Amino acid sequence: MVLLHALFEHAAGYALFAVREVEEISLLLPQVEESVLNVGKFHNVVKLVAFSPFKSAQSALENINAVSEGVLHEDLRLLLETHMPAKKKKALLGVADAKIGAAILEELGYQCQTGGVVAEILRGIRLHFHALVKGLTAQSASKAQLGLGHSYSRAKVKFNVNRVDNMIIQSISLLDQLDKDINTFSMRVREWYGYHFPELIKIVSENYTYCRLAKFIGNRKELSEESLEGLEEIVMDSAKAQAILEASRSSMGMDISPIDLINIESFSSRVISLSEYRKGLQEYLRSKMSQVAPSLSALIGEVVGARLISHAGSLTNLAKYPASTVQILGAEKALFRALKTRGNTPKYGLIFHSTFIGRAAAKNKGRISRYLANKCTIASRIDCFSEVPTSVFGDKLREQVEERLAFYETGEPPRKNLEVMKEAMVEANEVVAEVKKKQEKKEKKKKKREKRRLEALAAAAEEMENSVLETEENETELKKKKKKKKQQLEAASEPEENGLEEEALPKKKRKLSGETVQLDKKKKKKAKDVEED
Repeated sequence: MVLLHALFEHAAGYALFAVREVEEISLLLPQVEESVLNVGKFHNVVKLVAFSPFKSAQSALENINAVSEGVLHEDLRLLLETHMPAKKKKALLGVADAKIGAAILEELGYQCQTGGVVAEILRGIRLHFHALVKGLTAQSASKAQLGLGHSYSRAKVKFNVNRVDNMIIQSISLLDQLDKDINTFSMRVREWYGYHFPELIKIVSENYTYCRLAKFIGNRKELSEESLEGLEEIVMDSAKAQAILEASRSSMGMDISPIDLINIESFSSRVISLSEYRKGLQEYLRSKMSQVAPSLSALIGEVVGARLISHAGSLTNLAKYPASTVQILGAEKALFRALKTRGNTPKYGLIFHSTFIGRAAAKNKGRISRYLANKCTIASRIDCFSEVPTSVFGDKLREQVEERLAFYETGEPPRKNLEVMKEAMVEANEVVAEVKKKQEKKEKKKKKREKRRLEALAAAAEEMENSVLETEENETELKKKKKKKKQQLEAASEPEENGLEEEALPKKKRKLSGETVQLDKKKKKKAKDVEED
């Protein structure tokens, strides 16, 4: 008798289920398939043994990362050691992932099974999990899954912002679209302005320059010797400027109204602004390629390298391709047509735009394209998997392609790949060391700035505390002074004994009071004398 247990990893926690004993587990498969959709029947097959919820979102993320990497976490170990049967030979554990099963077998000794009946049991558990575990609702289970899913995906998607190849894909697509649009609009300007000044098309062939001239000239009849300097600035050639001036005097074009000229000038200014934006976009693409794929851009050029990355979908996909695929990347229609008709397969796709194939002889174009595709795969793999991007390997690979071209033309033997790569490794290590030194210096400067900032904040906090203490002391002193003044005033206002009132009076008042007392005494004496008589 073998007892089957099913381990289920959920966003809310680990769950261990026991399946009823059967002699052969394979016999259980049809019963499980029938009961998966019915909760009542599924309860008869599967019974919950233990449920270990995750303590926090951080704990859940740690556990799920461990499961995805095939590592036995301490929480899972505790659950299995506590609730699995002691006799390991009679217990079989069903798991969804073979890697975690191997880890459990190695560390705990339990036999693990994946697929077959285990997959059906886990499918049923996943469907009825909220009904099998008491206290867990479908809403709370979905919230746990959503939260853990977001945190898990954020933890897994780790990338350097400066080395994102999506920006290259978008910019090269926009660059190709702009090339088409600018070409179409320039043709429209030529046709529109050609009614008025048809001779200008033969003198100036470049679209951007033609649009600038159409905007500058306007009405050809107003063109004079004074505007010759402006023409020279646009054309950058005095002979061409003179030819334009002479052609304007003897032109066969029709007259044009001012409102038509205004429309032509506004449209040509739009074409000029688009052309200038295209130049800025090309500079942005160049800088982005030097950050993301410096070796590939040094080998085959920024534009062709960006087209390869865009066609492959990403730099990682391009690095996974073999050289034979890179060689015909962009020529898929021609390849399948050749395979269908049993004709000659194409020799090159997007790498045809490289200068190397254009410089090779007709008989050597296929060989040089194959060699170049080989070097492109090496460069893309170096760019994709190197920690510090550097263009050293791309320069060395470019030198190898140059040597191979010279070998096809003159027969001079090229250097061996091993020698070139050894040289490149030495130079690359030097560049990486310099980059690391710069990064360390930057980090030290950042730390110093942070330290100074913290010191300044601490000093400011101390000053604030001192100022608060000083203000409190001043306030207490003022309060004490006010109290003393009040006491003094109260003491001065109270009447004292032994002629205090007389002392408080001024001298003039004292004299007056003395005189009144003497007058009263004289009056009393006179009154006594009168009574005696």
